[in-house]
Amino acid sequence: MLSRSLKLSRSLPLVRPVLPCTSRRFFAQVSDVRIPTEDDRPFEVPLPEDSFETYHLDPPPYTIETTKNQLKKLYYDMNVIRRMEIAADSLYKERKIRGFCHLSTGQEGVAVGIEHGITRDDKLITAYRSHGFTLMRGGTIKSIIGELLGRQGGISYGKGGSMHMFCKNFFGGNGIVGASVPVGTGIAFAQQYDENPTITFNLFGDGAANQGQVHESYNMAKLWELPVIFGCENNKYGMGTSVERASAMTEYYKRGQYIPGLRINAMDVLAVLASTRFAKDYVQSGKGPLVYEYLTYRYAGHSMSDPGIAYRTREELQAHRANDPITNFREKLIEWGVLTEDEAKAVDKDVRSMINQEVQNALNMPDPPNTFDVLYQDIYVRGSEPRQRRGRTVDETYYQG
Repeated sequence: MLSRSLKLSRSLPLVRPVLPCTSRRFFAQVSDVRIPTEDDRPFEVPLPEDSFETYHLDPPPYTIETTKNQLKKLYYDMNVIRRMEIAADSLYKERKIRGFCHLSTGQEGVAVGIEHGITRDDKLITAYRSHGFTLMRGGTIKSIIGELLGRQGGISYGKGGSMHMFCKNFFGGNGIVGASVPVGTGIAFAQQYDENPTITFNLFGDGAANQGQVHESYNMAKLWELPVIFGCENNKYGMGTSVERASAMTEYYKRGQYIPGLRINAMDVLAVLASTRFAKDYVQSGKGPLVYEYLTYRYAGHSMSDPGIAYRTREELQAHRANDPITNFREKLIEWGVLTEDEAKAVDKDVRSMINQEVQNALNMPDPPNTFDVLYQDIYVRGSEPRQRRGRTVDETYYQG
């Protein structure tokens, strides 16, 4: 009887149909877009039809208001993240970076699109593929690379490494899979309790999506209508396991069941930006949480110890590289007349030069002193140390953010 009921339940649809939306049928052509000559004058550009898939939710508009200055900055920021991570890759292969190192090459559109749609007062928490988010939230290239090198001038004083980076209103970089999701829910609860009008982006990977604590967080967030956006960065692999092998249902934006959801083509930074603005307005209006799924792809392996080709083919990698978020965006900007080919090359050259200088600055940071006292730094809040530690001096230069 039980097996029969299970068979019947599996024949039923998992979710209700997506709400119809006629706005998806009409799209502006690039030739219809009027690009102003002024860099700071707002104008609208179209988004592709495949930008969004919805669950119990009307989609964001399929056009986005922007300026030439913002478009140039989006391109610049994605380039900086890409070059910073390429530099980290090289330093690791030179054995200057040791331990774990998780790169997000291919996923730059997520961090950049979200940051350009929120304010520095909004909160963000993510998992361990976090270098780009750290930079966008206010970390410096020097402090991030310095952290990877284990220098005390790093953003976490050389004790956090790749997975544990923090700055104001950015709560990590967290190494335990899925464990950051309840923390992000608590941050959103604090915002609501304090009547703070800001929101929280609570990000995790597809590898964490099946964990119970994620769904417990969904329940609490909806029960209390918290100002939180749960964002699953679906880069198609949890370590070396594909989403199809790990999840019975891979439509992660529908996993909230009673929470509306949106799937975003995150290889398009403008789609991410449009969805972020939409989410901020939605949540701040008191409608409660959202579940977002960012469809993206990581070109590198899970970490530096993973070549990334044992569980996927080179042909698959090449196909996804053809949909690169930076290259595609560059082509759009040239087509729209926002940048010329020479101007785009100049941006690329300037970014490379700047990254090389910042990496050298990080390499010039001193190693931690080889003293016993270093072991106790950053364990206790200064002033709360045990009696035997009080009165010991700490070099304040190590605590400059």
